[in-house]
Amino acid sequence: MDYLILKNPVSEWLIALAVVVAVAAGLDALKSILGRRLATLAARTDNRWDDILVAALRATRLLVLVVIGVYAGASLLVVSSKAQVFLDRLTITALLFQVALWGDHALRTWLAATRAQRNEDPDRITSSAAITFLVRVALWAVVALMVLDNLGVNITTLVASLGIGGIAIALAVQSILGDLFASLSIVLDKPFVVGDFIIVDKMLGTVEKIGLKTTRVRSLSGEQIVFSNNDLLKSRIQNLRRMESRRIVFQFGVAHTTPAAVLRGLPAMVQEIVAAQPQVRFDRAHLNGIAAPVFNYEVVYYVDNTDYTVYMNVQQEIYLSIIAGLEARGVSLALPVQTVRLARETQAPQPAPADTASVTSLHDAEGDAAKAA
Repeated sequence: MDYLILKNPVSEWLIALAVVVAVAAGLDALKSILGRRLATLAARTDNRWDDILVAALRATRLLVLVVIGVYAGASLLVVSSKAQVFLDRLTITALLFQVALWGDHALRTWLAATRAQRNEDPDRITSSAAITFLVRVALWAVVALMVLDNLGVNITTLVASLGIGGIAIALAVQSILGDLFASLSIVLDKPFVVGDFIIVDKMLGTVEKIGLKTTRVRSLSGEQIVFSNNDLLKSRIQNLRRMESRRIVFQFGVAHTTPAAVLRGLPAMVQEIVAAQPQVRFDRAHLNGIAAPVFNYEVVYYVDNTDYTVYMNVQQEIYLSIIAGLEARGVSLALPVQTVRLARETQAPQPAPADTASVTSLHDAEGDAAKAA
């Protein structure tokens, strides 16, 4: 037991080894106990922060605990300055790595909880994915720089060189970066979110995914339309999901033989029909055209429901009720007709019958002219 190994007796090595095992096993047992108790508490509550804490705690690595145990056991031994510096850097690196793992698993759990609430609030899924990705990248970048600084690397020069290289890379991939910043603009400004029904130029569909470079839209016919984020923001976007009410304008015409008294009463009839519909606000109904052969009416109303099926049901019922009301009043809808009037030309006086040759010549000339026409 008095035999020296690296200037330390064997007994002290055994004690240090026991400390390593005790510290690593004790920390691992403490992690397991806290994890079980927090999991039990999290199951009783709807708060997602305790779930995030449980996920982060379960990300603790046994290797990191062993490194901490080695550092505690080495404190009981006589070690050289170089060995002590090595142990210090190894322990700090392991701790930084463990902190990065805790943060990474916490962010992933938060993102998963946000996705689970997608049906309740689709706005969250749009922004959370990009924000989580950027925070994770920043977390691991900061930890990597701290680890390099802990290992003695001059990170000032490294950061400066990365800045110059970053400019060159940015110029080379500016289109990709344009889409990336466009994605951030969509996330922060939220012109649309996942689940919105949008119209871009002549293409329309439901937003399925907003990525870092592209946005994917599922069209009504079933195919997937992929938009570049940068090009998408340059287009005019109609977001139908954010429509609070739908304004409808339609026209109908009645025959020009309709009496004036009946024409005067048609707006009131239309108002009564439209106002009787559920979720509908009547605006106006006017005779706005008297050009023969049609007396034209214009009707405007609002549907306080963004569902297209509801709108179509209301519109159909209004049309049928107007047709029935016109029939009850003996009014017929105007049909597109065109009247052509043929006028008989006045003929020149006929010559005397005695001049038979002249009359025959005149008739032949009129026949030739008609054929030529």
